Amino acid sequence: MKPRISVITLGVADLERAVAFYRDGMGLRTEGIIGREFEHGAVAFFELAGGLKLAVWAQDDVAHDTGLRKTVASPTSFTIGHNVRERREVDAVMAEAKRAGARILKPAQETFWGGYAGYFRDLDGHVWEVVWNPANLPQD
Repeated sequence: MKPRISVITLGVADLERAVAFYRDGMGLRTEGIIGREFEHGAVAFFELAGGLKLAVWAQDDVAHDTGLRKTVASPTSFTIGHNVRERREVDAVMAEAKRAGARILKPAQETFWGGYAGYFRDLDGHVWEVVWNPANLPQD
């Protein structure tokens, strides 16, 4: 397997609400919900840097497709990191998330490793870290 991830799919409780959060609240680009003509097929894709895509898909449809039973997930099972080029961008993104309806878990602050970061939860409980890491700045 080549070390490449092309799509990160988040299972969501309400697809329309998730699209509004990421598109309208966070400003991510999307063509909207596609695949409605298929049972269990409605999904939305958001373009991210480097060709990566973020997908939101109803949890019931993910459960159907995988054959897994829908259960409550631990919010500490994984986090999604959003690195920024400048420290002040952390505060801007955190404010944007809050305006969009996210719950701030940990306000942006100095980190023990020399960066600056904060955490928020999206409307479905997915945990995002917004981080400025001077040793790992994004390319764009």
